[in-house]
This record gives sequence, C-alpha cells and structure tokens, in this order.
Amino acid sequence: MTPALNPIPFWFLRHGETDWNAQGLSQGRTDIPLNAIGLMQAARAAEAMRGRGIATIVASPLDRAFRTAEIVAQTVGLPIATDDDLQEVAFGEQEGLPMGDWYDDWIEGRYTPAGGETFAGLVARGVAAINRATALPGPVLVVAHGALFRALRLALGHEPNVRTPNALPILCTPPAGGGAWDVSPVALPPLPA
Repeated sequence: MTPALNPIPFWFLRHGETDWNAQGLSQGRTDIPLNAIGLMQAARAAEAMRGRGIATIVASPLDRAFRTAEIVAQTVGLPIATDDDLQEVAFGEQEGLPMGDWYDDWIEGRYTPAGGETFAGLVARGVAAINRATALPGPVLVVAHGALFRALRLALGHEPNVRTPNALPILCTPPAGGGAWDVSPVALPPLPA
C-alpha cells in the first residue's frame, strides 16, 4: 500500500538542468552541478515563486537541488533547510549511463539496478520527507529531483512514470473529497536565447 501524504498543499521544484540531464544520463546520487542553462532555469523559477507567500524551503542536499534552492531562497528572502531523504534515488550501476527501458520495470518492482534503491523504498522515503516538510510553517517549497517526484506522483494519485521538467514550480493540492491531488505547474516564460 502506498504511504499517505499529509493533506497539506506544498510546492515542488525539480532542480535546474545539469550536463547529465542534457545528455540523457541517469544521475541518481552522483552529485552533478547545474550547467549554465540550469542556472538560468533556477533564476526563472525563483522569479515565478516571488510573491507566492512561501514560508519554508526544504531541499535535497545534493548540489544541483541545493543550488537551485539557494537561487530561490535569495529571491524570496528565506533560509534553506535540508533533508537527506529528499536526495535522488540511488540508481547503483545505472548511474552515468543513458536512461533505458528498465525504468518501467523499476517502477513496477520487477527490476532494481545492482547497488540501487527500489521504487517502493523511494516512495516510502519521499513521502516521509514531504510529510516532515509540510509539518513546518507553510506554504512549503520542496526542491528535489525527478525520480523522487515520480515516486511522489504515485502518492499523489497520478501515473508515476512521467518526466518532470527541470526547474518547473508545481503546486500540489490535496483533493477536497478524496481521489488524486491537483498537480498544477506554473506557466513560465521562455528562457532568453
């Protein structure tokens, strides 16, 4: 059974682009920094978060997420808390390799890369981290990772195997009468050419 999220709205922001994202490589726990596009994406997301009343920012300690959170924090004038359970999934032997057809099997629990983390384990860890975050003064912004949000999508009542764009703020709102959460991305302007 999928663990339950606290019925408290929260914002989710995947980190900006890295070189490995651009090359289609699995990052996992490998600590790859933002590239120039990722820095611009983070700045654009920070502007989109201005004036939304964010009270708390909680981030993954991995550099790509923490740096994204720093850029937002500077814009909205808040400190950043970190939670190790917001780190990206450990992809084991798949880290640094092209994203492959194994993803569906991993989500379904039929395959876990050697040295990697199960999808069910990621779901449990991610939900626990979000529940700790939403227990803090809100609205809360969580800055983390793509596979982690796939796990959260399952807990939110949505198809999990959907790619989350880099640095796109998403408001997650619990349903009034049960069912799936509302997952609403913010409309962002295009990056400068």
